[in-house]
Amino acid sequence: AQNVPNSDWEKKVTEYFKEKLKENNATNWVPSLNDVPVHYLKPNSLVKFRCMVQDMFDPEFYMGVYETVDPNTNARVLHFGKYRDVAECGNFSWYSSLIFLQEIDLNSSQTVTSERQTFYCVPVPGESAWVKEISFLTELVLFVLNPQFYAYISASQARVSPSTSYTPSRHKRSYEEDEDMDLHPSKQKEQHIGSGGDIHGCVEPKRLETEASAGHHLISPNCSPPLDLNFPLPGEKGPACLVKVYESWDSFKVNDVLEVYGILSVDPVLSIVNNEERDSSALDPMECMDTAEEQRVHSPPASLVPRIHVILAQKLQHINPLLPACLNEEESKTFVSNFMSELSPVRAELLGFLTHALLGDSLAAEYLILHLISTVYARRDVLPLGKFTVNLSGCPRNSIFTEHIYRIIQQLVPASYRLQMTIENMNHSRFIPHKDYAANRLVSGVLQLASNTSLVVDETQLEQGQLDTTGVHNVTALGNLITWQKVDYDFSYHQMEFPCNINVLITSEGRSLLPSDCQVHLQPQIIPPNMEEYMNSLLTAVLPSVLNKFRIYLSLLRLLDYSISDEVTKAVEEDFVEMRKNDPESITADDLHRTLLVARFLSLSAGQTTLSRERWLRAKQLEALRKARLQQQKCVNGNEL
Repeated sequence: AQNVPNSDWEKKVTEYFKEKLKENNATNWVPSLNDVPVHYLKPNSLVKFRCMVQDMFDPEFYMGVYETVDPNTNARVLHFGKYRDVAECGNFSWYSSLIFLQEIDLNSSQTVTSERQTFYCVPVPGESAWVKEISFLTELVLFVLNPQFYAYISASQARVSPSTSYTPSRHKRSYEEDEDMDLHPSKQKEQHIGSGGDIHGCVEPKRLETEASAGHHLISPNCSPPLDLNFPLPGEKGPACLVKVYESWDSFKVNDVLEVYGILSVDPVLSIVNNEERDSSALDPMECMDTAEEQRVHSPPASLVPRIHVILAQKLQHINPLLPACLNEEESKTFVSNFMSELSPVRAELLGFLTHALLGDSLAAEYLILHLISTVYARRDVLPLGKFTVNLSGCPRNSIFTEHIYRIIQQLVPASYRLQMTIENMNHSRFIPHKDYAANRLVSGVLQLASNTSLVVDETQLEQGQLDTTGVHNVTALGNLITWQKVDYDFSYHQMEFPCNINVLITSEGRSLLPSDCQVHLQPQIIPPNMEEYMNSLLTAVLPSVLNKFRIYLSLLRLLDYSISDEVTKAVEEDFVEMRKNDPESITADDLHRTLLVARFLSLSAGQTTLSRERWLRAKQLEALRKARLQQQKCVNGNEL
């Protein structure tokens, strides 16, 4: 209102919140949709959401500025449509039960049409329970100290107001006045407290908002089928959100992990508007170009899929709540410096912990550490540099060993998923995301994962059987992910390549059917009489503070820069030439590449960001031990390896 002649008022809003969020660690005081159910949050308040971009909808136009007219007095009022879904065109008095109507003047010269981009966002797939728990503890402190943030105010609109937005070229939205509806405050309050759903009462919001897995919704015969929230992984929980971005949306893409700060919009009026639009388009197909399924997917009930109007958004380097969000700031550099000073004992403790988890095999534990800190740091043409897929062979078949190894990894990394490689899963699971043109959305698949997710493929579950066409495509997709760190999404008429950065660990009896960068054969030194009791006792014996150090260690080392000096490069080249002279048949360029990778991650695991002669020799030693073990196993089992 103060800056009507000045178009820079929007920049002032963004700058204001940027500065405020820097003060007194203010980001921790903003309620998070990841931790607090939607029905506990105040509508139109500032919230944050840690999420992955699952899909990107068409841009939409909205009324950035619009004018309303009082039919009785002809008084005109300017309104701003930014950061909202529903136009203000009426006031309701609880005391007199009167509705003061206003009409939107669509022909006003003051009307300004603007554009915004909508992203469909879901919680980070496979996010570990400890990440959620640490975030929840922060929110719990917030609730105790500032309960007013969570005071749910059931202030509903007095009438059905038209939406301020529409999708260009696809949907022709009417701005005619809707009929007034009667409001009953007491009943609305009961709906929010009890099991009331959207304003039609079709669904149960508390269940849907917190348990959003498909197939478990309670619906009445008069309601539409439950909405599939399109989570990539089965059994995922949490809210999906329509995130509306007003600026620099070109910098965000599908599968990016974001933290957004914006205005929460959960207005039940949206459900009425969307339902009426679907009804009207069914009567007059020429009125709307969207299919009924597309409208249903793109305009879900706000109680199930809330909207966030973004003020600030940033890509996340990681989702570990124990680390600073950005490591380039001065305070973060102090944190990193302090932790690096105690890195050596942390590495030693982690190595001991993983050695016990791998039944006393310290060599396998060394390689598991290197695997867990590996990341794709660059791409040379189509070749991803830094990927380090490990095949841990020699795992017991049909035992709980591999399940518990995954549980331990789950406790160490921020995001992970265990893929049981059975014939049933290969033939019936949806690995590759594909485009649904009827609903105009990207249907997710298991391989739509955020960067730095740990994917554990359990091949010990594989038995004899026949792979069908889907199974062959799924195995091929897994192989491409491992080899090229990319997934080819299915757009029916063509494939679209999406690069990724997924750490893949394969557990198997013999050599894996899938490709890998490094095979380590497990040699147990101890055989526990009760495997489950042994593995459970490992985690219970570790202090929470020590476990947190392990988590910081693995996340931090992935983010460090690394280089090799010219002097060391020359020494490595000369060393490789000597190795080729001594054993020309078995030493190949692949061996050099793998040994350099081992040396890289071995250096980083010790907190060194450059390669030293000592680490290069240690890498050669580890590789020699690993190869000798494989050769020994080959002699025992014939041609298995």
